[in-house]
Amino acid sequence: MRASTLKTYSGQAALPGGKAEEGEAPFETARREASEEIGLPRDDSKMPPPFRVEHLCQMPTNLARTELAVRPCVALLHSHNDETGEDANAGESLIPRLDAREVAAVFTAPFHNFLKSSDEVSRGKLPGEPKDWYEGAWTNWHQSRWRMHNFYVPVTNQTVTKPKKTEDQIAAADRLASLSRYRVFGMTARILVDAARVAYGEEPDFEHNSHFGDEDIISRLMKIGRLSPIRRPDDELTRDDIKRAANL
Repeated sequence: MRASTLKTYSGQAALPGGKAEEGEAPFETARREASEEIGLPRDDSKMPPPFRVEHLCQMPTNLARTELAVRPCVALLHSHNDETGEDANAGESLIPRLDAREVAAVFTAPFHNFLKSSDEVSRGKLPGEPKDWYEGAWTNWHQSRWRMHNFYVPVTNQTVTKPKKTEDQIAAADRLASLSRYRVFGMTARILVDAARVAYGEEPDFEHNSHFGDEDIISRLMKIGRLSPIRRPDDELTRDDIKRAANL
C-alpha cells in the first residue's frame, strides 16, 4: 500500500516500481525500486539463503491517464535450494524493510485468485463471503470499452508489515488495521490479471479485455507528440488526445 503522504496514487495498493534512471534496463529499475521501497536486495548474493530471484519475463507496457507508461517485470522468488534441501517461508524469513516515506503496508495475495471472481480455498477463516473478492465494470478508455477490475484481498489471515515512525504513519497503520480486506484496482489489478493469465495459461472466469498492454496506443500517442521524457505535474491524457492518436 502506498503511503498516504505521496502526491500520486496515495493510499492505493501498488506493486514496487518507479521511474527508470538513465541507462537502466527494465529489470534493473524493478530491482532497484524493490530494494528502495521494501528492502529486497538488488544482488542475490546479499539475499539470505535459500532465497534467490529469477527474472522470468517482461509484460507489454501499460498506459495510465497521467501519461505514465509502466513496463511490468515478472520474477519468481525462490525459497528452496535443490542442492542443499534448505526450505524457507518468505512471509516469515524475508521480512520487508519498508521505506516509510513511500510504503504504508506490505501484504500478500493468492496469485491464481486474480483469475477468479470469488475467494479460492485459502488458509484461515476469511472475512465476509467468497463473492466479496471481486467487482468489475466496463468503462470507456483508449476509444474502446475497458474492463475495470476491483479485487478485495483478505488480510485477516496473514501478517501485514507496516512502518510506524511518524504520527501520520501510525494513523495510516491504524486505519489499515480496521480493514479486513485491501482493495486492489486500476493498473495494478490489470497487471496482476494479465500476469496470472500468462503464468497459468488460463483465462479469468470474469469479463476482461483480451489484449495485453497498450503498446499500440502508446506508439500512436508518441507520433502526435505526447508521452515526452519530461513530464509536467499537470500532464494528463484527454479524450481528444486519445481520439487523435486512435485515428492515425
